[in-house]
Amino acid sequence: MTGKREHNEQPDQPTARHRCDKGMQRRRVLIGGGTAALAGGLVAAGLASADTVTSSTTATDQATSTVSTDASASASTGVCSLTAEVTEGPYSLDGALVRTDLREEKEGVEVQYTFTVVDQDNDCAPLADAFVELWHCDALGEYSGYVGKNGHTEDDDGTFLRGGQLTDTSGQVSLISIWPGHYVSRAVHVHMRVHTGVTVADGTYTGGTVVHTGQLFFDADLNEKVQATSPYSDNTTAETVLADDTIYDDGGSASGLLTLTALGTSVSDGYTATLTVGVSTT
Repeated sequence: MTGKREHNEQPDQPTARHRCDKGMQRRRVLIGGGTAALAGGLVAAGLASADTVTSSTTATDQATSTVSTDASASASTGVCSLTAEVTEGPYSLDGALVRTDLREEKEGVEVQYTFTVVDQDNDCAPLADAFVELWHCDALGEYSGYVGKNGHTEDDDGTFLRGGQLTDTSGQVSLISIWPGHYVSRAVHVHMRVHTGVTVADGTYTGGTVVHTGQLFFDADLNEKVQATSPYSDNTTAETVLADDTIYDDGGSASGLLTLTALGTSVSDGYTATLTVGVSTT
């Protein structure tokens, strides 16, 4: 791991620096929930944003329209530019480990991620050998490399709940982690970067170009259930709900809302989480 980036921002003091200025020139990305193709409806809607539906959402949530697209559907339509990326926030580190399981010894509700990365500059074709990197806080709201910022004392190895993996020839990558906890001023979320042209050696990566920086969000009702379980319930800091988050703009899957599917009948059984992420590589 390389050294930490300079950190001058306290988690309980949200500022405009967290959010990209919508008037600025930004790389546009598609973030589509799930793998069901509704490309015809997408075109008819004129690149409209929509909410993601999970298998455990309420009837109200299920009544919300869903725009989903997979790599093959995107490639046939050439449509994959719905929403812009957001900033990486104050807790990023360089030199993430190349691995599939990010948990180390951290306890929490398991989340099995599957992402499909497509290239909008190549007719939305699947993007192979892209490094998809995630990082997020643990159940007590602490980030590795910055432990103590949310008021808890624990071991800090600088690597827990950080890492990523290269996409395959279908543009897909699978990662395993835990459902994040919360910390003051932000709703529960995961950070993502997509890199191209990296060199992988000795369990980490060097070089390359970042083609997407974004954040991923969780269904509010499911998150409430998760945060009520142990060890999340040991975190007594105030929680910001999704509707009040300073980054999430209520754009559903187009704004990083994950499609979640329960792995069992109990919250503790965990969830799968899927997204299609379209990036511009030029």
